Amino acid sequence: MSHSSEVSGRNVCYVVSNELVKISSLLPSNKGRSLLVHSLVKAFGLFSMPPGKHYGRLVVVKPFPADYKDLSVYHSRDYLDHILSPSTSSLTSDVNSEYGLEEDCPYFTGLPEYVRLVAAASLAATDALCQGHTDISICWDGGRHHAHKSYASGFCYVADCVLAVLSLKRGASSMLTLSSKPRVMYLDLDLHFSDGVSQAFASSSSGAAVPQILTLSIHHAAPGFFPVSPLSALPDPSSPSFNPFVLSMPLARGASNTTFARIWPTVERVKDAFQPNFVVVQCGVDGLAGDPCAIWNWSLGGVEGSLGWCIERICHEWNCKTLLLGGGGYNSSNVARAWTYLTSIALGSPIPLESDIPDHDAFPLYAPSFTLDVPSGTMQDQNTEKYLSEVEECFSYVAGVIEKRLSSILEHH
Repeated sequence: MSHSSEVSGRNVCYVVSNELVKISSLLPSNKGRSLLVHSLVKAFGLFSMPPGKHYGRLVVVKPFPADYKDLSVYHSRDYLDHILSPSTSSLTSDVNSEYGLEEDCPYFTGLPEYVRLVAAASLAATDALCQGHTDISICWDGGRHHAHKSYASGFCYVADCVLAVLSLKRGASSMLTLSSKPRVMYLDLDLHFSDGVSQAFASSSSGAAVPQILTLSIHHAAPGFFPVSPLSALPDPSSPSFNPFVLSMPLARGASNTTFARIWPTVERVKDAFQPNFVVVQCGVDGLAGDPCAIWNWSLGGVEGSLGWCIERICHEWNCKTLLLGGGGYNSSNVARAWTYLTSIALGSPIPLESDIPDHDAFPLYAPSFTLDVPSGTMQDQNTEKYLSEVEECFSYVAGVIEKRLSSILEHH
């Protein structure tokens, strides 16, 4: 089914609706955040910005709620029957815990509508890409990368990232030649490992005759740090379970612009080896300085290696159709700053970081700076030269494996 109203022209697709904002703002882990984000994008005039140098304008796409069939492309029947049922709130804790509806994923009023609308929002963004309406789609209410096939986890109730990747894999075939299949790269920049997404594709990609999906998660990993998963470690090519298409790049505390500038050529080496037609970027911003997680020391923009610098390269130099999703981020005013800035980058007209926050209803929440920037702090970067060299060496080998795998496939086709 179609998940959105139609977009036309060379524009950036931006998925939002009053219903989506209202229901996303009820998410227990991020109450009110969605409203803050979209209000700041509007306050900076991005919805009414005239056509720029690279793209026409920001075109709003309103999602229609996903139906059971859309969700069952990945989620199990039992999970959907449970989470979409209006009677779930009255069931015993034992029943709810079976599906992860406890602790960090409590049931909340409006949960069935939330699941349907967030899934629909990410699918509407992929529809615009698959139908050739845009080269960049944005869905800041998506990016729920901890949700699993049959249970909720880590503030995530619906696996919209997985559904989006599968939609691009399936829906983009008509855009390419009959002899080729679309390749989709999923890149996760959230502080936390993308366990839900990586697990979803770990088995299917390893045995695929023609690998169409590659996942790469850049995250913090330490003993006991959520989520604990063997897939979150640096790849070990000597391991029998080594899979060059499900990759992790763990970083230590204090990861800064300098560290990201150092690893970014390695990220691009993997991208060049895989040659994706589409890239899905989970733009969780809980690694920015000032987030309550207080693990990394990443800044929003202005210098090489900053979040904005990375997204600018992806959007305007990678030559892939791009889907930008949201994710973590628990300083809501900084999340709004970040995603507003990344929206302006997608449009090809970055807002100056020193810009004053425009006067609007949420203005007082941007104290004390009242500017757009999210600068780095004073935390020490614990990613050593020795470790970063190990990362480079490991991924150089991995990229070579990917190239050999794909070239051998092309030779046989």
